[in-house]
Amino acid sequence: MLDGGIRGEHVVEAVEAIAACRGAPDVIRVDNGPEFVATAVRGWISGVGAKTAFIEPGSPWENGYVESFNARLRDELLNAEVFHTLTEAKVLIEQWRHHYNTVRPHSALGYRPPAPQVLLLPWPPPSNAPFGSGSATAMLH
Repeated sequence: MLDGGIRGEHVVEAVEAIAACRGAPDVIRVDNGPEFVATAVRGWISGVGAKTAFIEPGSPWENGYVESFNARLRDELLNAEVFHTLTEAKVLIEQWRHHYNTVRPHSALGYRPPAPQVLLLPWPPPSNAPFGSGSATAMLH
């Protein structure tokens, strides 16, 4: 996490990493925040031949996913907490992010969490395991 704001150079680093895996985008949809109108970002977009689709100020319907997330973040965390230090804010935000991504049910997923935690069982299972004793090979046949 960055201490302070996000600079244009940070945005360029992030989109370069994504482009390295998925290829350069044809279009990048951005708001009019300073990190997206920065010279570094405009130069990178121009350099890869992408076009820019700006979200008009005051038009949340043009970016519904982010607006929905921002509403949840605001309602479930920011309006409920008072951060006394940057370290406290980092810890509480990380705890909320972990809960949001692994525990909190999402309506678009049938009220299941997006990435539920996985229970790792010991292997090989103990002989008193509830699914019976015997080797894994015997259970496969």
